[in-house]
Amino acid sequence: MNIKVTYYLEAISSWCYWAEPMWADLKRRHAGQPVHFDWKIALMNETGLPTSRAQLEWFYRRSGPMVRSPFMLNSGWYEPGLKEYLAPNLVAEAARSLGVTDDHVRLALAHAAMREGQRVADWQVSITVAAQAAALDPVVLLARAQSDEVRRVVEASTAEFHALNVSQRPVFLLQNNIGDRAVISGLVKLEPLAATIDALMADAAAYESHAAHFGSPPEV
Repeated sequence: MNIKVTYYLEAISSWCYWAEPMWADLKRRHAGQPVHFDWKIALMNETGLPTSRAQLEWFYRRSGPMVRSPFMLNSGWYEPGLKEYLAPNLVAEAARSLGVTDDHVRLALAHAAMREGQRVADWQVSITVAAQAAALDPVVLLARAQSDEVRRVVEASTAEFHALNVSQRPVFLLQNNIGDRAVISGLVKLEPLAATIDALMADAAAYESHAAHFGSPPEV
């Protein structure tokens, strides 16, 4: 039995930021169980970005109360007219390719942007934040982040996101080894994801029990 949960995110998405406590809780809840957690970058293009700082702050005033946040996110990272925020996303992916496989580099980048207002679209800003968070060589990290290989990885994961026919981030793709599959888009609550994982595990366990009693299905 094997359950896989893939989290599609954008480094400067506020809803992904609000999903992070749930993501951490979900992993703690299933620690020691056959559940594999992974994250992938799903870049936002111009259509998914705010058109002005005023609009961005309006979104923040909406989302903050919805999640009962005691603070409002910081819009200082926003660069008017910029159509894609490559630096924080590629730097997060580059750090992972250098062995930092957990969440803390991308969380540091999100914190720098949405809590401190740092302009993470600037390569040097994102590199500094990530290198300090993970004790990485900033020269090596920058070269890796700007490499064709890392760019291809992010382009591929973004294409996977679009192939799911969803428009909201975060997106969670949940699958088990018998072919059950669920896509949860836009939700940041623990309960629906935890219940879905439980259902996937129950189905997979039932298949294992049946196979132990009756073996594989006949070929004809």
